[in-house]
Amino acid sequence: MKIIIFAGGVGTRMWPLSRKSFPKQFIKMFNGKSTLELAVKRVKKFGYENVFISTLQQYVPLTKEYLPEIPQKNVIGEPALRNLAPAVGYNLVRLRSQGYKGPVAILWADHLIKNEDEFVKTIKEAEKICAKNPDKIIFIGKKPRFANNNLGWIHIGEKISTNLFKYKEWSYKPSAEKCEKMFKSKEWLWNTGYFVMDIDLGCYFYEKYQPEMYKGLIKIEKSIGKPKEKETVRKIYPGLEKISFDDAIAKHVTSDEALVLETTMDWSDPGTLYALKEALVEKTEENLTKGSVVTKETKDSLIINEEKSKILVAIGLNGMVAINTKDATLVVPEEKVKEISEILQGFENDKKLKKYL
Repeated sequence: MKIIIFAGGVGTRMWPLSRKSFPKQFIKMFNGKSTLELAVKRVKKFGYENVFISTLQQYVPLTKEYLPEIPQKNVIGEPALRNLAPAVGYNLVRLRSQGYKGPVAILWADHLIKNEDEFVKTIKEAEKICAKNPDKIIFIGKKPRFANNNLGWIHIGEKISTNLFKYKEWSYKPSAEKCEKMFKSKEWLWNTGYFVMDIDLGCYFYEKYQPEMYKGLIKIEKSIGKPKEKETVRKIYPGLEKISFDDAIAKHVTSDEALVLETTMDWSDPGTLYALKEALVEKTEENLTKGSVVTKETKDSLIINEEKSKILVAIGLNGMVAINTKDATLVVPEEKVKEISEILQGFENDKKLKKYL
């Protein structure tokens, strides 16, 4: 099986810790390791020659520096930031152009998994299921701990075996009210974002659900390994629709085109600053602090100070994020952290503010 780890995000939701020049997947926040390094370590048993890293072209040198164990030719540079649908499709046609047949696992570089053995067991099980069912994508879901409306959810149907289910439907970031009903029904799983599918099925999904994008991908595929490959990729890839894999493919998959594998691995997606706090503490009311920080009557907060010459004092905070770096300070309640990306969009067109991205 081939494994593709996607590490091309610029991490705006984790600003100001994450910057365009050095996004979140490279930050060594977890016992001296980055989430990218941890993601690669988890798949070691599959053989590094079978592992591919897809990232923005500007991050290729940094990726190779962080991951000397990965063959250099397996680090794929995306020529433009076009979201995950074009990135996944590009990597699929690259592998297909090289004659590969069989299962492909799609993984992400910014997740945390405490139980690595269970993760490996799950991916290997998904590979076996895929080999027996090459006409179905295997979504990997996890039993929800609470009604989290910041995640995608998978509606499961009839149980096929101990932890394998038929697939019903997909819901991405449902409303809080709907999310609460889904949680209570016990018919929905958190979507981990991981899936395994046969490479031919993956390409077929693009042909079926994103025909215009597929036309561009086919042109790229025909150029791979030929003199005009780089020119063709640079010309076509930036013109592909900027859309997530979820919106482009996953939500269109029908009930007879997928299966759902439930995992018990301790998984979390610290995609926002508050989610990072949630992932690293045992109880919600606990604070997560780093650097020179003093707190009083403060709970359920993330407080980070990166300036050694300065102290950060927090008094009476509840459900807050306070981040101080050498050139930026952010203070935001946890329910507003999703708006960080919106604020940063305004930085793009402001000469004075753009340097802080």
